[in-house]
Amino acid sequence: MSAVTAVPTTERVAMPVLETRGLSKSFGPVTALDSVDFEVRAGEVMALVGDNGAGKSTLIKCIAGIYSIDTGDVYSNGEHVSISGPKDAARLGIEVVYQDLALCDNLDVVQNMYLGREAHDIFFRLREPEMESRTAEVLRGLSVTTIRSIRQQVASLSGGQRQSVAIGRAVMWNSKIVILDEPTAALGVAQTRQVLDLVRRLAEQGLSVVLVSHNLNDIFEVADRITVLRLGRNVAVFERSQTNQQEVVQAITAGIPTKVAGISETDTEAPE
Repeated sequence: MSAVTAVPTTERVAMPVLETRGLSKSFGPVTALDSVDFEVRAGEVMALVGDNGAGKSTLIKCIAGIYSIDTGDVYSNGEHVSISGPKDAARLGIEVVYQDLALCDNLDVVQNMYLGREAHDIFFRLREPEMESRTAEVLRGLSVTTIRSIRQQVASLSGGQRQSVAIGRAVMWNSKIVILDEPTAALGVAQTRQVLDLVRRLAEQGLSVVLVSHNLNDIFEVADRITVLRLGRNVAVFERSQTNQQEVVQAITAGIPTKVAGISETDTEAPE
């Protein structure tokens, strides 16, 4: 079977929690995304892969409201929505954990979990017991048990523990979709296992997870489906259980950028 052929997904009939159709984004003369279709369903880990410059980061930043969308449509649970900024994405339940995690080393776990969203009373005094209780509840719900104290500074945490705090912060605010950008980069074996287990727990709790990664071993361990981008366009969508790493690598490196079946019919010629 050709690596650029999308695996049929007729058994999946659930409506996507998030869907983009024909999404395009340019920076001056450079086209970063060209009519990209993408979707993720509830309780699913959707991997997003591609070589450097494939458009992965641009796509997640458009979904997160960091970049404005030039053309194309975004749907949330089948309803057409507009994302003009990060607050719009947050209202739709979209949270992104970027590769740098955006944690403050000099603050403790609770303070990082509530960073910029602190709970306070009418006199603007912090409601510390409430924040501590909620932080402990979220981490316990994600089965994060390796953090000694939620009052220890983030600077003292391991890479896997820091990733757990960042993911916990993302899911604490009634999020429906969690986008993870290279969550296992620069982590050791034990820390990687901790993060991958956490990714599966998120999906088991019904959240939609978008996993952006270059590590195909990690992807084949936790992903349900794999979307491949190349040169800013769709190449294929694979069912993880019905493909292999060689086929995905072929799509990443030599696949013809085209549209995938299942969303809309468009031109299938490769860009010049």
